[in-house]
Amino acid sequence: MSDGAMSTAAGREIRRAVVTGGAGFVGSHLADRLRDGGAAVVCVDNFLTGCADNVAHLAADPGFELVVADVAEPFDVAGPVDAVFHLASPASPHDYARHPLETLKAGAHGTLHALELAGRKGARFLLASTSEVYGDPKVHPQVESYWGNVNPIGPRSQYDEAKRFAEALTATHREHFGFDTVIVRLFNTYGPRMRPADGRAVPTFITQALAGRPITVAGDGQQTRSLCYVDDTVAGILAAARSAEAGPINIGNPEELTIRKLADRVRELCRSTAPMEFVPRPGDDPDLRRPDIGRAVEVLGWSPVVDLDKGLAATIDWFAARVAASAPDRTSPAADQAPAAGPTLIEP
Repeated sequence: MSDGAMSTAAGREIRRAVVTGGAGFVGSHLADRLRDGGAAVVCVDNFLTGCADNVAHLAADPGFELVVADVAEPFDVAGPVDAVFHLASPASPHDYARHPLETLKAGAHGTLHALELAGRKGARFLLASTSEVYGDPKVHPQVESYWGNVNPIGPRSQYDEAKRFAEALTATHREHFGFDTVIVRLFNTYGPRMRPADGRAVPTFITQALAGRPITVAGDGQQTRSLCYVDDTVAGILAAARSAEAGPINIGNPEELTIRKLADRVRELCRSTAPMEFVPRPGDDPDLRRPDIGRAVEVLGWSPVVDLDKGLAATIDWFAARVAASAPDRTSPAADQAPAAGPTLIEP
């Protein structure tokens, strides 16, 4: 890793960054990329859904600091900070079904506390929002100007509304108090370090295929998703942080496929003959999901570069090295399809 700083197009150098949720799936990859660029990283995580193994390789790195804290409570970081990346939140249907209040608090109190830290430090603040703010969209593909179609009291509402409120908090601090902020809306992201049993489609299908167990597909599998490899997502996050843009900006891969086709592709890449099993589809599961990334291309010069087969192959290799093919299947029905009630889900 190089010493120095990661420069930004807006003229600010990121010499030291705070990443809330930095031990999570996307957060840990962001921490890696920041360190590779020479920026020191302070990872703030309470390990509710984050994993110590995700950042264990950074433990001996003098440019990496781990702060075990819940961002829903006030927290501080000593020393200068140039950028605060707020990713802390349960992010899979499995997790926010089991931790609904924690999810709401991460979006409300956690965002406020991360903003306050950025304000004290004079740092740029990036909110990692989500395509879930569009709900079950009636506009396709989804463009940033679309307000969404969200059920405020549905089985996914704790996550959807937490992120919508987080966006409102962020925009308010920028417009009324002059904070330097940017909002990115992350679409479905996949890759190494996803938890096998987090209830999302890619890890569920891979662990089932590697174990030779039935691949569980919600409904008829015709609902669509657009999958972005984690390296591309992180590149988009950093492009937004380096810019002077306020957002919101969609970060995702516009290549759309059905969940059934995804299951077929995973099965083929795993060389599995496991049968496909169709299970009940959870409530409020979006029918369609695809980002319009025209704004990201125009103002950030960013677009994804990793194709699906390459990304899936890398992800399968990672899982194959860590998940024994004979391990019990502890995953739940997938396709962003964790059951609303949660009791049938098993913690990893």
